[in-house]
Amino acid sequence: MSKFIDLRSDTITRPTPEMRKAMYEAEVGDDVFGDDPTVNKLQERVAALLGMETAMYMPSGTMVNQVALLTHTHPGDEVYCEIGCHIRNFEGGAPAVLAGVMLNTIQGKRGAFTAEDVEPQLRPIDSHFPPSRLIWVENSANRAGGTIFPQEEILKLRRLANREDLMLHIDGARIWNVAAALGKPEKEIAEPFDSASVCLSKGLGCPVGSCLVGKRDFIARAHRNRKRLGGGMRQAGIIAAAGLYALEHHRERLVEDHARAHRLAESVAEIPCFQIDLDAIQTNIVIFDVSKTGRSGPEIVQELKSHGVLSTSFGHNIRMVTHLDITDADIDNTIAIVRKLYA
Repeated sequence: MSKFIDLRSDTITRPTPEMRKAMYEAEVGDDVFGDDPTVNKLQERVAALLGMETAMYMPSGTMVNQVALLTHTHPGDEVYCEIGCHIRNFEGGAPAVLAGVMLNTIQGKRGAFTAEDVEPQLRPIDSHFPPSRLIWVENSANRAGGTIFPQEEILKLRRLANREDLMLHIDGARIWNVAAALGKPEKEIAEPFDSASVCLSKGLGCPVGSCLVGKRDFIARAHRNRKRLGGGMRQAGIIAAAGLYALEHHRERLVEDHARAHRLAESVAEIPCFQIDLDAIQTNIVIFDVSKTGRSGPEIVQELKSHGVLSTSFGHNIRMVTHLDITDADIDNTIAIVRKLYA
């Protein structure tokens, strides 16, 4: 088959012709000096959408997350997060290596946890214990299947953070999907948080780029940490222009990805040897258990690949992600292939 249906991630999209045109025409300067007008416009736009004072552009979501950790904490501090979160599982051990923090992981439900889960874990002020410093929320939760963290629980976490003098951060790499699924503005989702990290190269379809968002003094301190990690870029407006284009043209269409993910998940649910939690299909990620097939996840991935469908796996789970480059016909063909192989 000459063309794969690539459902590995929403990071594999190619810039649209219109996005490439915006990048070609971008006005640029030296962003390390703060002189790139397109980067500045992007930062202002992201901050406005999230209802925060300012933003800082960086190459990747991992860098944004690590700069957030470095800026909020000191080595030896404790961070409270869900056990499946991105900073724990998919960033190469960076919280330990770079920020030197301890991750106190909570077994949540569909990537979410509660203030009641966190409060018993908080440390007394005593030299024997690491200082409690930061609560980390991932929304949507990648490893849980793109699930949405309930806003009422986030508000309870905010009250706990206020009471215990903790900071509250949202890893909102896919906050755009959350906003689209809920039909709410991004700033309403981000309002309870001290800071946020958002990605432009996932659902929005940009080739590169993420932003850290927060108060001016926080972002000013974060600049030094970005420099230490080598995140200062020069004529970055060429890539920032893709982000500006995507924010104006690709946010509303995310509901199309969600609809395709739901349709795919419903077809998977009809196959007896697959197990799927349909209630967990809330945005653009579909995860299902293939253990009843008697084959491992990687074996299923290879079998699907041989028939033209690309996916990823962890353990006995298969993950498929809908995105800008996936059409209704791609979903129809994927469903047909899956039914032919496993129904």
